[in-house]
Amino acid sequence: MGFIKGSASYVRFAVEGDLPENIWDFIADRVVSFAFKDIDDTYDEDSLGWVSVLNMFDTEFDFASYAAGNYVTLSMRLDERKVSSAIVNKFVQKKEEEIKKEKQIQKIPRSMRVEIKESIQNELLRKALAVPSVFDLCWNLENSTLIFFSTNKKAQALLEDLFKESFGLTLVQQIPYVCGEHLLEEGEIDQLALITPDIFV
Repeated sequence: MGFIKGSASYVRFAVEGDLPENIWDFIADRVVSFAFKDIDDTYDEDSLGWVSVLNMFDTEFDFASYAAGNYVTLSMRLDERKVSSAIVNKFVQKKEEEIKKEKQIQKIPRSMRVEIKESIQNELLRKALAVPSVFDLCWNLENSTLIFFSTNKKAQALLEDLFKESFGLTLVQQIPYVCGEHLLEEGEIDQLALITPDIFV
């Protein structure tokens, strides 16, 4: 669930890399260049890109709708077509039985079985509806941090790749140890290695 809809889980990242002087022109160009592309009228298996946090169908970002003070608020949208392996196997077996009866053979060659499976899988994918997933983020340009409102590991990996591709910047997850390194003085960082877990009961 995104940050606009109430309670949310999130992961904090540091944004590493340098932005050009004309920050907003750069961001505007990159956001539109990597905006989400609809696949409802195609046979593509998936699509990934940026959309507005207020409307997952908004890929135009009129009036820089992603800009709020020193913050960039975007949603990463992923549409995927999936077909259950059980359904694929069902139709593959059905097709194999039809061929065996038609050709009066007991066993189908492996190469033909592979062709049948690929054909069935492609046919079912074409009929499947793309399922959308939307993940919100808030990027603080002033302190180079980003909050991603999902703890899903796959979504985080996709975000890191899309963000790097879009802006040429690297996201580094801010786990407690890393946060501690930033808070301590240079001579105190070695003390982090001496920390051990404890139970407070």
